[in-house]
Amino acid sequence: MREIIHSYSDLGFHRTIGEMIKKHSENKEDIRSIAVNMIDWDGIKDVLDLGCGYGWFEDGLRDGFDIILGIDCLSENESSFLRAARKISKTALFQKRILPCPIDIPDGSFDLVVSAYSLYFFPEEIEEAKRLLRPSGIFLAITHSESMLQEGEKFFDFTNLRRVIRGFSAENGEEALRAHFQDVRYIDYRNAIVFGRHEKKDLAGYIDFKREFISRDADPEKVTITMLDELERKGTMRFNKDDRIFLARK
Repeated sequence: MREIIHSYSDLGFHRTIGEMIKKHSENKEDIRSIAVNMIDWDGIKDVLDLGCGYGWFEDGLRDGFDIILGIDCLSENESSFLRAARKISKTALFQKRILPCPIDIPDGSFDLVVSAYSLYFFPEEIEEAKRLLRPSGIFLAITHSESMLQEGEKFFDFTNLRRVIRGFSAENGEEALRAHFQDVRYIDYRNAIVFGRHEKKDLAGYIDFKREFISRDADPEKVTITMLDELERKGTMRFNKDDRIFLARK
């Protein structure tokens, strides 16, 4: 798991791949804008971001917050996260912690707790997220569908990778949240990323970004060769990129 998480430490590469995914996505709407529109922002001043990374979610928000605290296991993300959070809040804070763990902050300290593409690493933290929310607070989680593996599983057994995603996925997230929250709703974000025969470099880069995930089950070089051969044979390859946005209240 540590190797997988460490794959997020190259911020430049991470951002580049993010732009490349956007370029190849069938759905051009930013998933953050959908998540933002699900929330009534009146009265939301204090925000906690669990597994905050480099501030991807904060980059999609307008200003007006009092406190934004990001918690992440990678110190490499601190400066980038703080830059993003300072633009939209009076106080921006960062804590390096390996989740799940208790967070030494009083009950009911936040109006919004966010976990975007990270909760599958630490689903045990859902209970702590609930504790830290005010009575009217909101827990927002964005996660992948297990279907993201279906194309690769035609050629390889991704048992370990599937186990990671099943920590908190589109398919099981509602059940996990209802164990702690009374009100749970979600919106599906349908998407796929498509590569043409002339876009082999981008496909290879996308697989390389997933290297640490893939390596628990298969040789990433073999996966790359197999997928590039399949792209040459078919002319086009389409990879499932469906996600789900969850909103939970006490």
